[in-house]
Amino acid sequence: MALARLFLKPGIDKQNTEYGAEGGWIDGDFIRFRYGLPEKLGGWTKFSNASSYLVGLVSEVFTWNALDGSPYAAVGTSRKLYAFFGGSWADITPLRDTTTAGDVTFAASTGSTTITVSDTAHGATEGDFVTFSGVDASGLGGAITQAILQSEFEITSIIDADSYTITSPVAANASDTGDGGAAVVGAYQINVGTDVSFFDFGWGVGSWGEGTWNTPRTAGAGIFLGSRVWQLDTFGEDLICQLVNGAIYRWDTSGGLGSRATAISGAPTKSTYALVSTPDRHLVCFGTETTVGTPSTQDPMFVRFSNQEDINTFTETATNTAGGQRLTDGSRIVSAVRSRGQILIFTDTSLHGMQYVGPPYTFGFQQLGTNCGCIGPHAAADVNGLAFWMGTEAFYVFDGTVKKMPCTVQDFVFKDINLTQGTKTHVGVNSQFNEVTWWYCSFTSDFIDRFVTYNYLENTWHVGSMPRTAWVDIGTYAKPLAAEYMPESTEATISTIYGLTAGRALIYNQEDGVNGDGQAIFAFIQSGYFDISEGDNMLYMKRFIPDFKNQVGDLTVRLLLRPYPQATASPSSLDPYVITPTTQKVDTRARGRQISLKIETSEIDTNWRYGTLRVDVQPDGLR
Repeated sequence: MALARLFLKPGIDKQNTEYGAEGGWIDGDFIRFRYGLPEKLGGWTKFSNASSYLVGLVSEVFTWNALDGSPYAAVGTSRKLYAFFGGSWADITPLRDTTTAGDVTFAASTGSTTITVSDTAHGATEGDFVTFSGVDASGLGGAITQAILQSEFEITSIIDADSYTITSPVAANASDTGDGGAAVVGAYQINVGTDVSFFDFGWGVGSWGEGTWNTPRTAGAGIFLGSRVWQLDTFGEDLICQLVNGAIYRWDTSGGLGSRATAISGAPTKSTYALVSTPDRHLVCFGTETTVGTPSTQDPMFVRFSNQEDINTFTETATNTAGGQRLTDGSRIVSAVRSRGQILIFTDTSLHGMQYVGPPYTFGFQQLGTNCGCIGPHAAADVNGLAFWMGTEAFYVFDGTVKKMPCTVQDFVFKDINLTQGTKTHVGVNSQFNEVTWWYCSFTSDFIDRFVTYNYLENTWHVGSMPRTAWVDIGTYAKPLAAEYMPESTEATISTIYGLTAGRALIYNQEDGVNGDGQAIFAFIQSGYFDISEGDNMLYMKRFIPDFKNQVGDLTVRLLLRPYPQATASPSSLDPYVITPTTQKVDTRARGRQISLKIETSEIDTNWRYGTLRVDVQPDGLR
């Protein structure tokens, strides 16, 4: 019988049944579609070096160039803020307080690594970071030396409002009876955030005295504590750092890596999001305060913008361009992106446009869509004037009008998503491959473990399991950069921190090679089931001729057989079939009413791109 070509349409189809998806692909991991054909995803390598572990879960990676062209990167985590320049990382986390000399004293117990720190009204929480200076040359007089105490510590526990504990790298001895001296200074970094979001009904929810003991509180009342998210932008060559639902900071590149980000004077102290508008250069804060500097006036639907070219002036006057506007349709602003000629503002239910119109109103606002909310602060992206975003039950695009995107994996994604962790959802643009990818937490995970990708030129979707908490496209650097979080990791970080608990992140160069940081990548793709003669007869595949492009190393082809759509699939008798770069044909002896093709690789240095298969098939009996 003549050889027949097996054509399979691009993209993963999980909306259909495995049999209904005949002629297409139904599953895969670590693959993409390019020019209509599936291929293995690119690999990744460490961005800087093996010891560049960062503290906390990364919510954004941001890159930019200084005015002289020098490349910079910044990373915001659940516990820190970092900058990268000239091959080195630095901790630029803002300080919330620095004590005066003598406010801090230490006390140690013989044989214990626990040190009690006394500081009246310290304002710290467990897990915060503090660095001490001004310690006596003798330290505490014994094993706890000056060099140990003049270090950075993670606060181990809070005793009360005036004292807490830290953990020393060595136990105190009988000579450690001092208190550190009269000149000790403590520099406290801003309170840390959490890497897991919580929603609960608990003590203090609802009005005091509401209902009776052991009865449910008001329906809908609850407490939501979101994981910490940073949103980063630039004003000139300086970094603008918005702590989502917190303060806004600026890192001046002229201060170098030895400087920290500092709060922007005159700016709101609590906002949901922030962007610098272009080309007019106003700093715009979303979900912010109606009275600047008063956190209790935060309105989650209020937009406030600074004076033009002046990020320190937000109070409007007759002689400046500062101002504000409250939006309707929604309960909170979630995100915003710069797009073609305007800023797009995403609420939990709608889309609004913000366009520069000049004095006296500065900006004009209009509602662009309803019932199209965004799931998280980093779930929206603009690609050449098209805005793509992920909602809580669908994907959307704005090309002048809001449209719900047809998606062949929609049910798979939205039936397996942990909406409580929705603030972690992050979108990344990979312009080299015309892809927009959303990383999200699956239903049983508190951390990102899945992704869904849309190829906006070829209109295809695919899914996978590569965990990335943040992504930035090529531009400043030659490769896309992305972050991975390891919540149980205790690796040494870029700087010494005593008492540091678990939770590390790494930044990777993506699309770099074919391995995952030196390890093999398990990649596979599986087709829907196909048959002949409308499934009336058994099908016998005698052989197939493989067609792979750019194949390096061996790959495996599997043929999964079943007699009926509801039957359990089983491999053919000669399965699996190992395909080398020189394999010309493969004898199969595969028999069944329906056959599914599965291609997979699991060895280091392998690469491949599927073309088509020519198969020798014919009707057959049961034997």
